[in-house]
Amino acid sequence: MIKLITTNDGSHTIYVPELDEHYHSVHGAVQESEFIFIRNGLHFCKANPVNIFEAGFGTGLNALLTAMQSFSGTRLINYTAIEKNPLPENIISVLNYHNFTGPGSKEVFDSIHSIGWDTEKKICSNFNLKKINGDLTTLNIKGKYDLIYFDAFSPDKQPEMWTSYIFAMIADITIKNGILVTYCVKGEVKRNLKSCGFNVSLLPGPPGKRQILRAIKN
Repeated sequence: MIKLITTNDGSHTIYVPELDEHYHSVHGAVQESEFIFIRNGLHFCKANPVNIFEAGFGTGLNALLTAMQSFSGTRLINYTAIEKNPLPENIISVLNYHNFTGPGSKEVFDSIHSIGWDTEKKICSNFNLKKINGDLTTLNIKGKYDLIYFDAFSPDKQPEMWTSYIFAMIADITIKNGILVTYCVKGEVKRNLKSCGFNVSLLPGPPGKRQILRAIKN
């Protein structure tokens, strides 16, 4: 059974005993997501509007952080996320991210989770969300995206998500010069991304992690 864990920055993550895997870094869930996906993804990407695809919706933390960024300017964010195994409401309802993400974030977080799967809805003035309940390895994802948040479980636990087949699919929906960010820097991941037309760079990581990966589509 999944367990709620408090990470070192005080924010929650989920532990999955069957996989022996956490949804986020135990050094700090909010800290890690802000560093990888916001600072080195959203802030680096200059597209306006920006179309984002997230592989691994999970707790909705990345979506929340991105939505809260939409209040700081006029850039429109269209956010699509896929999740094979949505978390139950009793877990979602006790996550404490609103304590770390600013005024109004509890309402935004609740809105993110209250919308139905496979529908699109405006969450706030500059943030539109579509959640897909499905398996990335079997679905035909449509659309074109400027920015990819790749946040699946690690290759050791979920190897089918890090193959050249998946990254070829991701390449097909990523615009030229589009950006992919992920926490994983394994050699096989770098090789598979390169084989699918991405230029790969390694960047300094957040606390507890030496490096992260950012890739640009050729």
